[in-house]
Amino acid sequence: MPDERPNAVLAFDVYGTLIDPFHMEEHLRSHFGEKAKEASELWRSKQIEYSFRRALMRRYRNFDTCTAQALRFVSAQLGISLSSEAQEKLLSKYQQLPAYPDVAGALEELAAHGFTIAACSNGTESAVRGLLEHAGVLAQFSKIVSVDPIRTFKPDPAVYEYLVTQLDAPRELVCLISSNPFDVIGAKACGLRAAWVQRDPKRLFDPWEFEPDMVVHGLAELTGKLKSLG
Repeated sequence: MPDERPNAVLAFDVYGTLIDPFHMEEHLRSHFGEKAKEASELWRSKQIEYSFRRALMRRYRNFDTCTAQALRFVSAQLGISLSSEAQEKLLSKYQQLPAYPDVAGALEELAAHGFTIAACSNGTESAVRGLLEHAGVLAQFSKIVSVDPIRTFKPDPAVYEYLVTQLDAPRELVCLISSNPFDVIGAKACGLRAAWVQRDPKRLFDPWEFEPDMVVHGLAELTGKLKSLG
């Protein structure tokens, strides 16, 4: 694919695909103790759920708000009181999450093979830009596409249509890369190519009428799979 289609655009999801949200377990441990892992997973689950709800209700508040509200839910659900100062500190740590270990090398390899690399995220542009810069990979991205200007969230079809217009590329050359099955399904439903990154080997893809064009277990597999995709 890179040889025949040098202008192909790879649109990477950010949270959970490039950046590890579950790294927050480390920062939650001092507050939640043995419940830190549960807190981290619940926080991520509620963050996504709240974005779904807001998109369906057309009651948009940005992803940072969803993240903050989800943290307050986790605190109440697990019976751990967090001061305003503790919440602010945890939310600031969320803006400094690390990339997964395979990210930097994979992006370099993809760029070397002629792919255009973009980001497509529920996060605000400033938050995403900060995360990618903190991870040392921002320079690899030609474009950061945030849902914030259109005030909705994935997998609203409007997000993927907006992505295509922002990338200014033919739809057939756009490939979404995401670890979130709902994101892959959303892209496929809008006629885009999509790759599912199965970061957790125990996680299953939803048995819908839409399937990913490829499945990888780490980003290092992408170049080879994309070449064979054609």
